[in-house]
Amino acid sequence: MLINLSNHPSEKWDKKQSTLALERYGTVLDIPFPPVDPEAGEEDIFKLAEEYFGRVTAVFDECANEPKPNAVHIQGEFTFVFALVTMLLRSGIKCIASTTRRTVEQENNGRKTSVFEFVKFREYRLG
Repeated sequence: MLINLSNHPSEKWDKKQSTLALERYGTVLDIPFPPVDPEAGEEDIFKLAEEYFGRVTAVFDECANEPKPNAVHIQGEFTFVFALVTMLLRSGIKCIASTTRRTVEQENNGRKTSVFEFVKFREYRLG
């Protein structure tokens, strides 16, 4: 199972990303990325990461006997992601992020539109 912990629901992923996720992990479960208060202190971020660590591990405990591997697709506010990814990796849970190719289209009115094309999943690793 792949837990998608991001601000990008899997139902809105492009076909390439959805297909690859399903091939590798069998199913995708969305857990919405939490709102992270920009005024929060480091201890608040750590507590939030601990809460989500508990949520993720509870889901994986329920599907421990499934044949496909488990992983967490996680992207969002940097300090929360760092804290949670560190906890998950230290407990043996694979974490991945999506890589994209960005194309910028300049419009006649001066506006720029960025289009992101999924390329691959990349693993987080501890040094």
